[in-house]
This record gives sequence, structure tokens and C-alpha cells, in this order.
Amino acid sequence: MNKVIIFSAPSGAGKSTVVRHLLEKFPQLEFSISATSRQPRGIELHEIDYHFLTVDEFKQKIAGNEFVEWEEVYAGNYYGTLKSEVKRIWAKGNVILFDVDVKGGINIKEIYGDTALSVFIMPPSIDILRKRLQERGTDLPEAIERRVHKAEEEITYVSRFDVILLNDKLEDTLHNAEKIVSDFIDM
Repeated sequence: MNKVIIFSAPSGAGKSTVVRHLLEKFPQLEFSISATSRQPRGIELHEIDYHFLTVDEFKQKIAGNEFVEWEEVYAGNYYGTLKSEVKRIWAKGNVILFDVDVKGGINIKEIYGDTALSVFIMPPSIDILRKRLQERGTDLPEAIERRVHKAEEEITYVSRFDVILLNDKLEDTLHNAEKIVSDFIDM
């Protein structure tokens, strides 16, 4: 059976750290590379971290019905899951691991139903989330405040996820994530 595992969280909650760890631990998992119209951050690479597209390219793919789901997360910044990614991973017999924003996670869960496990990574608090974003050093203060405001809204959607994973102490979070994924894969 084709399965998908969805990890969603507010920006800065540790989603990418958890996902990278799981990819190292479970060889049958394969990362679904999202498409985005935003610019790369830091050392992000095209077709490794994201499919970086221009806004026009993204809109052409929307018009061509090439996305499983997509959303304009911030003004002018589109994110989405290409149907070609899903086909590519399932053709290998692997389980798809999604690292997506909260609304994208809800959409993917609705599409794939019981073949999907959706996990919401919860930060310990909004203040700690703000501090993590500041320490990341990739955004200006205005952008950090925009992300924090969005996180407050995203947390209100937590009940739409199958599992809530608190990311307070990283070692515990990674251990708990391993158990959640292992149980789902073995079902």
C-alpha cells in the first residue's frame, strides 16, 4: 500500500530537523521535495531542498494541474506538492515523507486519508519559537514577527492532525518521532 507521512509545524518549530533525522533512520522513507516561488535561504539547493520556481512558473504549473496541493503561504510566496514527486517516490516502493506548512499538511491528509499519517510538531511556547527563529539568523526582525504571528494562527489547527509531537527537548522529540513513524510503517 502507498503510504505518506506528513510533518507540519510553524516555522522554527524544528520540523526540518526531525524530518532529516527520520530520513537517516528509515531507508524506506523518501523526502517529497516541495516546489516554492521563494528565494533559497542559506545553502538550500534546487531539486534537493526545494524545486525553486519563479512565480510565473509556479502559476503555469497550477494552470496545468501539476500539483497535488498548493498554497500562497505568504504574499507572492507559493508552496506546493508536485504530482510528479508523488509518482516518482511511489514508483520506487517508498513511503513519502512530507515536510510542509500546516495548511498544506491538512490538505494532504484530506487527499490521502487513512493512507496518511499527519504529525504536528508543537513548539514549547511562542516565545521559544521566536527565539529559535532569531537564532536561525535567516530572517529580518519584521519577517520573524510575521512568522510568529502566523504560528499563533497555525497552532489553532492542531486538532486537525493525527498526532501532536512536542518539540521541547530535541533528543526526546527525535525518539518519539521514530516511534510514531515505525508504528505507522509497520501497520
